[in-house]
Amino acid sequence: MDRQSIQVSDEEPEVPREECRRRRRKKAITSSSCVSMDQITIEFVMPSAARGGSGPDILTLDVAGNWTVEQVKAQVWMKAVTLNLCPDFYQRLSPDHCILLYQKKGTVCEIYDKHQVFQTLDCIPYWRALKKGVGRIQMVTRPQLSEESLQYQRYLNGLIGYDVTDVSNVHDDELEFTRRKLLTPRRIELSDRDPKLYSMDPWVTRKPLPEHLLAKVNNGHILVVIHIGTVSQTIKVSINDTPSQVLASFFAKTSNKRVLLGIPDDVCEADFVLRVCGREEFLYGEKPLQNFNWIRQCLKNGEEIHLLLEKPPDPELDVVQKEDWAQVDDCTGVAGTHEQLTIDEKDHERVFTISMWDCNRKFRVKVLGIDIPTLPKVPELVVFIEASIFHGQQLLAQERTTSKTFNEEVLWNCWLEFNIKIKDLPKGARLNLQVICGKPTQTPASKGSSHHDNSAGTGSLEGKTKNRLLFYVNLLLVDHRSLLRQGEFILHMWKMPEKSDESSSSINADKLTSATNPDKSSSMAVAILLDKYCYPVVLPKSRDVGRDSGAGEEMEGGERGQREMPNHLKKQFEAIVSTDPLHPLSPEDKELLWHFRQECMRDPRAYPKLLGSVKWGKQEDVLATHRLLERSNAWDTSGLDVGLAMQLLDCHYSDSHVRSMAVRKLETLEDDDVLRYLLQLVQAVKFEPYHDSALVRFLLKRALRSKRIGHFLFWFLRSEIAQSMHYQQRYAVLLEAYLRGCGESMLQDFRKQVEMTMALQKVTREIKAIAADKYDVSAQVVFQLRQKLETLQSSGLPETFRVPYDPGLRAGALLIEQCKVMASKKKPLWLQFKRADPTTLSKDPIGIIFKDGDDLRQDMLILQILLIMESIWETECLDLCLLPYGCISTGNKIGMIEIVKDATTIANIQQRVVGSTGAFKDEILHQWLRDKCVSEDKFQQAVERFLLSCGGYCVATYVLGIGDRHNDNIMITESGNLFHIDFGHILGNYKSFMGISKEWVPFVLTPDFLYVMGTSGKKSSPHFLKFQDVCVKAYLALRHHTNLLIILFSMMLMTGMPQLTSKEDIEYIREALTVGRSEEEAQRHLLDQIEICREKGWMVQVNWFVHLVLGIKQGVEKRST
Repeated sequence: MDRQSIQVSDEEPEVPREECRRRRRKKAITSSSCVSMDQITIEFVMPSAARGGSGPDILTLDVAGNWTVEQVKAQVWMKAVTLNLCPDFYQRLSPDHCILLYQKKGTVCEIYDKHQVFQTLDCIPYWRALKKGVGRIQMVTRPQLSEESLQYQRYLNGLIGYDVTDVSNVHDDELEFTRRKLLTPRRIELSDRDPKLYSMDPWVTRKPLPEHLLAKVNNGHILVVIHIGTVSQTIKVSINDTPSQVLASFFAKTSNKRVLLGIPDDVCEADFVLRVCGREEFLYGEKPLQNFNWIRQCLKNGEEIHLLLEKPPDPELDVVQKEDWAQVDDCTGVAGTHEQLTIDEKDHERVFTISMWDCNRKFRVKVLGIDIPTLPKVPELVVFIEASIFHGQQLLAQERTTSKTFNEEVLWNCWLEFNIKIKDLPKGARLNLQVICGKPTQTPASKGSSHHDNSAGTGSLEGKTKNRLLFYVNLLLVDHRSLLRQGEFILHMWKMPEKSDESSSSINADKLTSATNPDKSSSMAVAILLDKYCYPVVLPKSRDVGRDSGAGEEMEGGERGQREMPNHLKKQFEAIVSTDPLHPLSPEDKELLWHFRQECMRDPRAYPKLLGSVKWGKQEDVLATHRLLERSNAWDTSGLDVGLAMQLLDCHYSDSHVRSMAVRKLETLEDDDVLRYLLQLVQAVKFEPYHDSALVRFLLKRALRSKRIGHFLFWFLRSEIAQSMHYQQRYAVLLEAYLRGCGESMLQDFRKQVEMTMALQKVTREIKAIAADKYDVSAQVVFQLRQKLETLQSSGLPETFRVPYDPGLRAGALLIEQCKVMASKKKPLWLQFKRADPTTLSKDPIGIIFKDGDDLRQDMLILQILLIMESIWETECLDLCLLPYGCISTGNKIGMIEIVKDATTIANIQQRVVGSTGAFKDEILHQWLRDKCVSEDKFQQAVERFLLSCGGYCVATYVLGIGDRHNDNIMITESGNLFHIDFGHILGNYKSFMGISKEWVPFVLTPDFLYVMGTSGKKSSPHFLKFQDVCVKAYLALRHHTNLLIILFSMMLMTGMPQLTSKEDIEYIREALTVGRSEEEAQRHLLDQIEICREKGWMVQVNWFVHLVLGIKQGVEKRST
């Protein structure tokens, strides 16, 4: 109902209380309404000392259940003043000077949210469970942070790359609120954490050992070499043995060699652990050997398994600094039910909050005006503001102002009333304000002129209207506490980037942010006014069904939904559900899904489609959806479908119930899979309406549980903080929460990595300044690089550091004479480091390419997808020998790439033999491979590996539309492993020369590749037939996971990759995977692509010849040393 009596605006006088139609009081009052009328007796332990010094003052107060925490504090304070307790304290200071604490299970909790209704606090049910008649709360003076805490905060801010304590650019306390709330899940995780398991962090998987690896195991047994000091012992163990069983076998076998091995008599196998030689990777725990990733990697590469016997690391190294903060109440920020908050059936004196669901009037906003210090260069244009209300990507309502001449200051001072009632605004709804300019002849109407086709609110209004979006900003209409926004806001807007700007590619995600522009001095500001009320207006968490007037309708609707679906509709329903995530739903489809929503709830595949059909701007539909989700167990009992769960975390779903449900499913992921999808999960945090969410807590929890996940989460977050101003605060809050729990050992490692990255970035920029705009690198430039590195090394560079893309590897000193500047535009550094671990058996240095000026996030995405493809193929018993090398973005366009040892580019092989004409010599690659193999047997193994890896990359590059393939970005190892590098052009966004596409073939399969397989011309060798068979199997396997691939790319759509900015980009995958066609048609399609490559291979050779002649360096320089 409309409560205008409690509404105050600056334009209209306060309206007298109107007579409201009240519902008749029912005879049976539900228990919750009784609770809302309860008086809760609380004993307050005051901050002042009682007269006579016998202890603190104690006040008892009967607290009304629907008072807010702020109200309670005020009442206690007034009582203290009335009783004349310590006048110097209570009469001089305000209640805000103190905080409220209580004890729960030995833990001190702070009642943090001053707007919270008292009866929704966690302590109330706790006291009732203990049958306490009187609660006890301590009121203490607000503590000040110690100098030590402030110094520690500065240290963390340095690692984060952002000051999380800076609140100069926020219009509420959500930042601080979230920092405090994340303390609870962090403490819970730390209290549950096994210190020994965390310190060693074994990298294991639950997936069965693939057939191709099982074939390399001799009768279920493997040989393991265990080193102790300078001696070693080889033992035969079962792949089903656990590490402790391996240790027991070792000690049993060496019982008479203890003196020789230097093992004291007073120790046993329980005193030792097994570590991988040369790596900080442990075999520990009760999993069988075959489940350890390192064992699988050794089997795959045909390498011996070398382990080190040593004492376990000290868990004390992972000590976590104690925090000054008290844990906040678990229910902080949780709103009450509608029955607790409603003003219905309550005396005026008992009203302290208003339920949003009592507000029956339409939502409106008063646009005061805009102000900008310097007018953009848009001469003779008019300007208007378009105001839209979105939930996720769904447009709920839209209005716009009249047009006015564009000046430094434009005033409207007008109300825009939206066609949506306040009671229908869902949590997560955002008010999107856009400053749009156009030509004076076009005057948009003040109301009703909606652009419903622009459902994402991300496109500029170009085309027929010739309007241009200049600035935008968002305001969440319901804040993190579930309070409706009130009063005046001055919002600093984000500038819409030009298409030529590098930042334009991230505009999809940037336009969803609720952060405002931190550059207040030069940014456009918009001033708006929202209706003001005498009390906080709260969005209830739910409605008590017993008192819900709509409950009967829902029950009736539920019965209707449970009716048997007619057969002709069943087919239509199945067709809708089985479509891929990119398939648009028609209004009729949505209506059908909503009508038979009960049927949808039985099939988890239908959830994304059903939830995409919900009208989130209708309170009744939202409540009905929440009830359906609560009552259905089909989701929780179904098997894990990662793609399905991830889909509910993309930008289309803003509802916290939906997103929490998706996260609940992901809880079952093992660490290995969390790592596999971590890139997308970090991006999905952008689609959360609020800083604190189930997804953020999931990431925090899993990172605090596994050092490996924590390591990559650190770099993924730090990279985003450096590159995305729009989401800096959100990512910084999560990263701080992680750093406060990861332990001192990890903090020191991160500090060294950050120091190394910053030092190398400085050197790279100095080198670029010396050799700017030159592709060639002179000996003088290399000499200067080495001088700078020498100076760095002698002036405090970390002695060792974990390699950011491979945390199990620790790098030591630079091998300066082996370092160089690479001949490409961005002047990447080719760096070689010593291996820091003295137990290493490898003589090879650690090679790292350090890049400044390139965004490596797209390369990271492709390499991650390749890993996922590899895991898909493993389930089909295919080993396609992909080589997803290490690559990580460590900041704003800076990062590191692994140098693959014993590898060189195809161009290098061709040039070394006969120069640029090598591109036409089919036998050169075959001969090079034969020269590198010491025996015929090794050569045949190399050819086998070549055809498998070539098949894997042919299918992968075709499905992902990877373009700009030339002989300088295709490499091969001396063992025959072909692999691709540099993924600057993906999803069919190919390079062109003078308007003509440079891609003449679907993928690279040149005559020299076919020659290695024993094929030339139209002939087909046994190797080539196997190649075809492998390609078809790999292609069909990927088709079974089309939805997953589409979803993974969709979630990266918003991140700011130049090649990934619209759904049309991802449409390429659907076409490449022949979605909607039969298996036979798909198989024929791929074989046709292979034939096209065979026929046009000579054209690729021409392209490669031109590349060699012109010496074009596109992307990474040749990697051979």
